[in-house]
Amino acid sequence: MSRWRRGVRAGVGLLSAAGLWLGALPSSPGSLQPQVQIHLAQLARRGFSPRGQGVWLQRGDQVLGQHQGSTPLPAASLTKVATTLAALQQLGPQHRFVTTWLATGPLTAKGVLQGDLWVLGGGDPFFVWEEAFLVGNALNARGIRQVRGDLVVVGRFYMNFSLDVARSGALLQRGLDARRWPPEAQIQFQTLPPGTPKPQVEILGSVRIAQQIPANAQVLLRHESPPLIHLLKLMNLYSNNSMAEMLATAVGGADQVAQLAREAAGIPPAELQLVNGSGLGVENRISPRASVALFQAIQLLLEKQGLSLADAFAVVGQDGGVLERRLLPEGMIAKSGTLSGISTLAGVLPTERGDIWFALMNSGAPLADLRAWQEQFLSQLQSQYGAPATLPERWREGRSH
Repeated sequence: MSRWRRGVRAGVGLLSAAGLWLGALPSSPGSLQPQVQIHLAQLARRGFSPRGQGVWLQRGDQVLGQHQGSTPLPAASLTKVATTLAALQQLGPQHRFVTTWLATGPLTAKGVLQGDLWVLGGGDPFFVWEEAFLVGNALNARGIRQVRGDLVVVGRFYMNFSLDVARSGALLQRGLDARRWPPEAQIQFQTLPPGTPKPQVEILGSVRIAQQIPANAQVLLRHESPPLIHLLKLMNLYSNNSMAEMLATAVGGADQVAQLAREAAGIPPAELQLVNGSGLGVENRISPRASVALFQAIQLLLEKQGLSLADAFAVVGQDGGVLERRLLPEGMIAKSGTLSGISTLAGVLPTERGDIWFALMNSGAPLADLRAWQEQFLSQLQSQYGAPATLPERWREGRSH
């Protein structure tokens, strides 16, 4: 059995009733505890209370260092790690969200739909301007140039990350007809392949919301989102709160996200408490060791599909997003979180001596000082344990492990 698999199996030992969760925190946390205490003392001298800081460092089944490891602390966007796990557990990494387009009424030879155009939303969190353009062109290909009736929205239809279904419908009405595009739509059109036609589906009626599709509605087309794993990567790279809330809704809401994540990672209820799927608000609380357990459970789930954490989270030095400008060790795979006076960071740090799973959960102001401490601390860890020359195979996107 490989070192990585031994480490994951040891980490998932947290899932068993006899595992670390139900026992006391280790009395001798390991070789990095002195460094943890030094850094906490440095923060304390700058006015950061130790009670506002949480640390968990683990390699394999060994806890290298910890501070308030079992204490639930404000998680900020580390909440999205729980949402990621719940979505993968409930839907699977290859799940696609489907938006269905239907019509009531006949289509004339001149391309006029003598009825309403219906949209059945399937909760796609990444239906943006470009998707509307593609759908408009597909409707044009079906011969539809004008709709005499209304644009009617049913279900969870989101556009451009708006959670407001009525607003999303209004955006869609404009997106389907290039003659009504706002400047931002014009800009996004430029990102499509050269030669992409501009859609012209004129809707003469209004946008309205209904509760169900009429029995006589005829299906025109179905539009599929990219696979869930791709959507999760985008959500986590840019810490998109709207996408996180949409995905949380897709699995049943914040309570269901918390339950699924706790069950998948073996986390006691007290150590993972959520009020939403994005992390907005200090009421979302996760302990440092629970943060690590979430990442380990995600990796265990993904490796069965020939994937890894790199398919769902930012790889420092390789991906863009919110971590791109931070001075963090290259090759680290992580998710950060930020609220007023709160900075969190968790993930895995590959080293020559093994993978170090970590969670740093800090509070106080200014945030720049906390981020600098996180960056310094992790860089020192990588220096102490050795930086791999290249990103290990097990942490590359779309690979079997």
